Amino acid sequence: MKSKVGSDGNAGNIFVSLLETTTSNQAVFLLLILFVMLGVFALLSPHFFSSSNLTEITIQASVISMIAVGQTMVILSSGIDLGAGSIVALTAVVSAMAMERTGMLIPSYIIGLAIGAVCGLFNGFVIGKMRIPPFVATLGLMGIARGIALIITSGVPQYQLTPGSDFLGQGRVLGVPVPTIAVFVLYLLSYLILSYTRRGRYTYAIGSNAQASFLSGINVSRQIIWIYTIAGVTAAIAGITELSRVGSGQPAAGGDYALDSIAAVVLGGTSLMGGFGNIWGSLIGSLIIASLRNGLNVMNINAFWQQVVIGLIVIMAVYADQLRHQTRR
Repeated sequence: MKSKVGSDGNAGNIFVSLLETTTSNQAVFLLLILFVMLGVFALLSPHFFSSSNLTEITIQASVISMIAVGQTMVILSSGIDLGAGSIVALTAVVSAMAMERTGMLIPSYIIGLAIGAVCGLFNGFVIGKMRIPPFVATLGLMGIARGIALIITSGVPQYQLTPGSDFLGQGRVLGVPVPTIAVFVLYLLSYLILSYTRRGRYTYAIGSNAQASFLSGINVSRQIIWIYTIAGVTAAIAGITELSRVGSGQPAAGGDYALDSIAAVVLGGTSLMGGFGNIWGSLIGSLIIASLRNGLNVMNINAFWQQVVIGLIVIMAVYADQLRHQTRR
């Protein structure tokens, strides 16, 4: 009888230990939330769990996931990027216009990437050198980039694309969507940078304590410029992918992307206070956001209500971040 009680106690302890491990590990906990959410949507709609719809979710998540890479680095450094959606739109229309005028694919993409890098460099310079708060600086860039996109196109979408431009957004390699492959490669590179390079360590250090980082010899302003330039490039990659996926450069596109990417990053466990986070958590957060939008679409929920849901998720994620921060203190 005693051995049975002891075995039951051990089983209970193992269960409690497993539960604590699951809830304390942000990535594992997020995966659990993702699977539960997928299960709920599958019960509510028979079309949700089809292979075609699940593949569509990964494609829909690709743009937000790409933006979230740069957004993760920015938030890790205790910053924020509100202009990511505008950079996506500007990159897309500039690349589309370059295709129309030159008829060349790769040079047009390179021009788009350069535009994103310049936008990120501008943010980094204004924040790192001019000491403008990130919220104000990126809000200003958001208006500038969006305005330029509308001015150069007169608000008209750009449709004259070069043949083959649909590969990045719609192509497949061995049955796997190209955007999904691109997201995995981008996250793997970002993980290696953040985990095994000085740039990555400096990013965490600046987010934890910028003043201490400066006193320890880190060139904080240069690192901030680098971080925001990378964020501009990842937003440009997202813009090119969006251009390829929808088949046109939309000057009004990307209005919700900044909010969605911030929600994905914070939901993924990266602290808005900086210095703490995980790049893979941002990927899972992006999948949760995309799955939520897709599930609500399948259930014919109004898009306006989707914005309400995403906004509530942001608030809850920030509140959870504050609780985690208090616990760490």
